[in-house]
Amino acid sequence: MAFKVAIVLLADVGSAGDMGRMANALVTAQECHQAKDQVKLIFDGAGTKWIPELSSPQHKYHSLFMSVRETVAGVCQYCAGAYSVADKVRSAGFELIDEYEGTRACAS
Repeated sequence: MAFKVAIVLLADVGSAGDMGRMANALVTAQECHQAKDQVKLIFDGAGTKWIPELSSPQHKYHSLFMSVRETVAGVCQYCAGAYSVADKVRSAGFELIDEYEGTRACAS
């Protein structure tokens, strides 16, 4: 049976715990993709800062990230701007997605 799975990565880049949450999100996306589930990985909040990090070939999890790249549904436009990574996200070839009705319920 195939499942529909959404994974939202909100973890920041500042600690080992954050890296663990990011790695768990990527591995889960990989497992779901390999199982032929419909999986979408979304980078939101401080998680938007992972795109430039993981896009670097020198990053420890770059290969894993590249293996799930096609599952990335988008990166929050508001948050990428708030964390000053919007240009790096675009340069890495990822789509910036708007919030519901172009608004944001809370500021990051």
